[in-house]
Formats: sequence, C-alpha cells, structure tokens
Amino acid sequence: MITSFFKKSKSINFIIVFFIALLALLIGKLGAVNQDLDFTFFVKLSGFVVIIFASILLLNFIVSKNSLTQKDNYEMLLFSLFLLFITQSTQHFNVLISNLFILLALRRLISLRTPKNTKEKLFDAAFWIGIAALFYFWSVLFFALIILSLILFSDGNLRHWIIPFLGILTVFVLSIVISIIFYDNYFQFIDQSFSVSFDFSIYNSLSYIIAITLLFSFGAWSSLFYLKNIKKKKKAFRASFTTIIFAAIIAFLLVIIVPNKNGSEFLFLFAPLAIIITNYIEVIHEKWFKEIFLGILIFAPFILLML
Repeated sequence: MITSFFKKSKSINFIIVFFIALLALLIGKLGAVNQDLDFTFFVKLSGFVVIIFASILLLNFIVSKNSLTQKDNYEMLLFSLFLLFITQSTQHFNVLISNLFILLALRRLISLRTPKNTKEKLFDAAFWIGIAALFYFWSVLFFALIILSLILFSDGNLRHWIIPFLGILTVFVLSIVISIIFYDNYFQFIDQSFSVSFDFSIYNSLSYIIAITLLFSFGAWSSLFYLKNIKKKKKAFRASFTTIIFAAIIAFLLVIIVPNKNGSEFLFLFAPLAIIITNYIEVIHEKWFKEIFLGILIFAPFILLML
C-alpha cells in the first residue's frame, strides 16, 4: 500500500514531500536555543524553505530527465525523510545553498551522456562546484567527480580536461575581486575552513546513532544491488548511474573529514543515497519486503523525534 502510493508521480506526492521537509526544518529551528519568533526569524525561514524546496525539485528533475529511476517519486520522499532523520541538516544556510549548487553541477555532469555542448557542461559543472566551495569549502571534493565523469564517458579530448580547471579558476578570480571591492581583503569572500577533523563525538547520541546506522546500513545494502544492476542498464546510461555512486562516495568522505561536524554535512549524501535506495526499492520483487523496507524508512524518523 505504501509503495503503490508513491509508485506513480502525483501532485499529492509533492505536497507530502514538501510537508515532511518543512517539518524537518521547523523542528530543527524551533529546537534551537534562544530562537526568537520575530519577523527576522520568518524572513530567514522563508529563505531556508526556498532552498530546500528548490533542492527537492532539482533532484526530481535530474532523476526524471536522465531516467535514473522509474517514473515514481521515491527519491523525493527519501530525500525529505533523510532531512527528518537528521534535522540538523536543514539548519545551516551555507550548507543548504552549497548542496544546491552541487546538485546543479551533478545535473550538468550526468547530461554528459549526450555529446551536445560538452564544453559548456564541463565549465558549468566546475563553476557550480566552485561556487559551492565558497559557501562550504569541503564541497570542493566534488571536483573529483568531474574528472571521474570524463573517465567514465571515455572523453579523450584534451580541451575537455582543461575546461573544468578554467571553471574553478573563474570562480576563484571572481571571489578575489568581490573580496577586494567589498572587504578590502583578497580572501574574505572565501570559506577558509581548510582543516580536517576525525572527531565524531558529536554523533554520540541515541538519535544520531540510530539515524546514521539506518542510513548507512540501508544505503550499503542498496548499493550492492545498485552496482550489480548497472550492467543491466542501457550502455548509454551506465556512466550516469556510476556517477551517482561516485557522488555518494565523495559525500561520505566529506562527512568523515569536515572539521566542524554538526550534522549538516550529511546533506551532501542525501541526494545520491536517495537515488541508490530508490533503484533498490524498484527491483524488490517481494511486495511484503518492499513494504517493510520502505515502511521502516518512513516511520523511523518520526519515532526518533519522540526519543
């Protein structure tokens, strides 16, 4: 019953997904210490809502445009549920907007399966990743996804390998110019959180432990089937599906090394993980198991809220 409801794309599905995402945002905001419910609060809240909803719609566009899943809305549902799993992922504007730019870059990279406008796609992807890094430095790790995509799509054109570096350089130069104009400093506009940290003590709470355990166990299990089924995809789409698994790996590395761990770093993992798990749900033949699998992911975050 649960799986059949989201099996087809419907307007009601978008309403449910947006409600879950909004709930995650509000729970995180209202749980913040010394949070005044004034006009400024609601203005800022509106900005957060726009970025989160835009990210969900962009994810849906990427998936449907490139046939990364069947014609359903599981990936949107899962993304919103992941936000509810770790509500801290909705609380940092710089991370939210950085993730949005990473999704824009991912959209351009996956579209490399068609040879049209390759130079523009590569430049755009690098440019968006560069912009993302201005807001959250370690999102620059996704630049490796461009190199991996060039390898996956067997691109031997030397110019295509140079263009991504020009895209990043463009962002770097623009950021310096803006810093000089507005701050009279070369690097004021750049996020300079270059350090790394392997301190995971912030995750030593029951809600974090359960959420992370469920996300990684379900994600790892789904990834095994995802990798196995890539060979069954049409040749033209295999590189796109492989790009998603690499995006998940890079996001996982980001979670491990970021210096200021606060839960928001998991946001970069949600989109690729939602696509991977959706692909697994779609190939489960036993209806009862599919219902239980998706049911756990749906009800678990709500149960966590009561702990």
